[in-house]
Amino acid sequence: MEKTETFIAALILAAVVSVAGIIVSIKVTAKERLRISTTTSLYDSGLLEAIRNQYETKRSISIQIISRGTGLAVKLAQGGDADMILVHAPSKEFFFLKQGYGVCRKIIAYNFFAIVGPETDPAEIRELTPLEALAKIVEAGRNGQAKWVSRGDESGTHIKEKVLWEAAGFIWENLRSEISWYREASKGMGGALILASERSAYTLTDMGTYLSHSKAGLIALDVLVSEGEELLNVYSVIAVNQTRHPHTNFNGAIDFIKFLVSDEGQQLIGDYGKDDYGQPLFYPAVKLLQENNDPVTDSIKEYAFFNGTECPAEYRGDYLELYG
Repeated sequence: MEKTETFIAALILAAVVSVAGIIVSIKVTAKERLRISTTTSLYDSGLLEAIRNQYETKRSISIQIISRGTGLAVKLAQGGDADMILVHAPSKEFFFLKQGYGVCRKIIAYNFFAIVGPETDPAEIRELTPLEALAKIVEAGRNGQAKWVSRGDESGTHIKEKVLWEAAGFIWENLRSEISWYREASKGMGGALILASERSAYTLTDMGTYLSHSKAGLIALDVLVSEGEELLNVYSVIAVNQTRHPHTNFNGAIDFIKFLVSDEGQQLIGDYGKDDYGQPLFYPAVKLLQENNDPVTDSIKEYAFFNGTECPAEYRGDYLELYG
C-alpha cells in the first residue's frame, strides 16, 4: 500500500509541475559572448582581467580571453576564431586591415619595452642606449660572458626585438644560430622572463609584465635599459570584419572598443598598477593623440600610424565617430 501511495503522489507532483510549467514561463537566456584574441603581455600583467571585470559588471556579456603571442593572436582572428584582436605589432595590424580581416582600429595605450638582465650585468649595459646595449650583449655572448633569451614566437615583443637587432647592425637569423648564448623560449612574456631569470640572461620585455612578475617574486632581473624612443610599445584594438566572418560578434566588438576609448576605459588603463607598483603599467593614448601636445605623440605617430592615421578611412566602416 505504501508503494502505491508513493507512486500516486509522484504522479500528482509531476502533474503539478507540468501544469506549473504551462502557467509559469521561466526564461533563461544565455549571456552574449565576446572572444578577444590578445597578446600575452596584456593578459600576464593583469590589465585585461581588470578591464573584463569592470566591463562585465555593466553588461550582460561573457568575455573570453584567448592569450597568445601577437602572431598567433592575429591568425586566430583571421580564421574567424575571435571577434577582435588586442595586440601590439603595427606591421601585422596593417596587414590584418589590408587583407580585409579587420576594421575600426584604435590605438588605446602605450608603454615602453625594456632590456632586463641579472643584477651583475656581465655585459655592462646599464643605462646605455638600446642599440649600444644590444651590441655589448652580442660581444659578451660570443665571449661566453652573457646569455640572451628571445621570445622566438613572432609576438609583438619578438617583432620589436628583431627590429632592434637590425637597427643595431646584426642579422637576427644569424644570431639565433649562436645557441651557446642565444636561446629562443617560444613562450609568452611571463615564461620568457622566468627562463631568463633562471639562466641569468638578458631579455626584452614590456614593462607591464616585468613589473607584475617582479613584484610577485617570480623573477630576479633588473631593468638595465629603459630609455629611448626605439623601445616604444603601442597597443591597438581591431574588430574582426563581419563581412569576412559573418558569425562573429561584431556589434559586441564595437561596443567593447567604444568602452576602451571612453573616459572610463582610458582611466582604468591609466590607473592600473599605480597602487601595487607605484606607477602605471600602461599609459592611455586616446587623449594624448587627440590633444597632440606631448612629445611622445610624434613617436607614436611615426611608429604606429598608417598613412598618417591610426586607421585609414577605408578601414573604418560606418563608425566614423570613433575618429572625430
